[in-house]
Amino acid sequence: MNKPYHIPTLPLPYDLETKEILKQLTRSHRKLAELKGVALTIPNERILISTLTLQEAKDSSEVENIVTTQDDLYKADLNVKQSIVNASTKEVLAYRQAIEKGFELVRGRRLLTNNIIKQIQAELEHNRAGFRTAPGTKLERSDGKVVYTPPQNGAEIIEYMQNLETFINDETMSELDPLIKMAIIHHQFESIHPFYDGNGRTGRIVNILYLVTTGLLDLPILYLSRYITHNKGEYYGLLQAIRDKGTDNAQEWVDWILFVLKGIEETATETIRLVKGISDLMNQYKNVLRPLFDKQYKHELLNNLFFHPYTKIEFMERDMMVERRTASKYLDMIVNAGLLHKEKIGKVNYYINVGLIDLFLNHAELP
Repeated sequence: MNKPYHIPTLPLPYDLETKEILKQLTRSHRKLAELKGVALTIPNERILISTLTLQEAKDSSEVENIVTTQDDLYKADLNVKQSIVNASTKEVLAYRQAIEKGFELVRGRRLLTNNIIKQIQAELEHNRAGFRTAPGTKLERSDGKVVYTPPQNGAEIIEYMQNLETFINDETMSELDPLIKMAIIHHQFESIHPFYDGNGRTGRIVNILYLVTTGLLDLPILYLSRYITHNKGEYYGLLQAIRDKGTDNAQEWVDWILFVLKGIEETATETIRLVKGISDLMNQYKNVLRPLFDKQYKHELLNNLFFHPYTKIEFMERDMMVERRTASKYLDMIVNAGLLHKEKIGKVNYYINVGLIDLFLNHAELP
């Protein structure tokens, strides 16, 4: 039987700003600031949000063993033969919608409330069950052994989530650095486990939205899911170590916070590389498209190819405000220039931005 963990009320009663944590904080903040600046090199923010949220949706879902392919995702995003989209792909696309919904809700207000968290989870799970009210939820290993039992009482869950909401939004409650707070918030949320389903994915969306509400990032483009997937054993081990040791020992919290901070530094470094790659690729495409289209060239043309890694005639019609025949002609010109690859699903042509897909695939293969 697992040892009961009594979730602490925030803020924690420990001095968590150790020398090691402060050193790592400096490195993590430096990389975050660099990422925030690099993101400005992409003139259309929707391109970054669209492309990177889809990558995060795939990585985050893999943490939960929900696996799909890049090809399936992009085809589904085209609304081509939606009836054949598999369940995993639908879940991944729902995750992306949840990120975008959350960003829309927190962007102007700079608040991350329980109501917003509920809306994110509802977008993920397609239900409005809200916080758990019935007992029975347990976290089990693959062999069926219970490793942790979260709060079972509905009133207790609400009380913990209200405390967490205040900790997230009230800066006077704690003087801790926001990145340390983010690590604590994530552990607290996963331990409360407030929903029947979707807690892991909702918690990872809360991470990025918190960085936006604190102003550390302007856009939701830093995602820890890939780092978590590559370090899944350590991630779950550190989460559980705090629960196993109870609330009398700060060292497990220090280890957990260091893990998250290193993840922020590593993920920011990878994302900077990816954003720079997108920026360079956009410039390369622009240098080909400007002389190719001459007076017909508009920035919407370039935006279309990068907002939709797989595009189609209807998208080009809409974005360039041209007739279907002209849109088809434009796409064929870009195919002949070697920037797009043309394929057919049934009777529908779709056009793949080969450079951008290669960039994502190479990024996915990084250690």
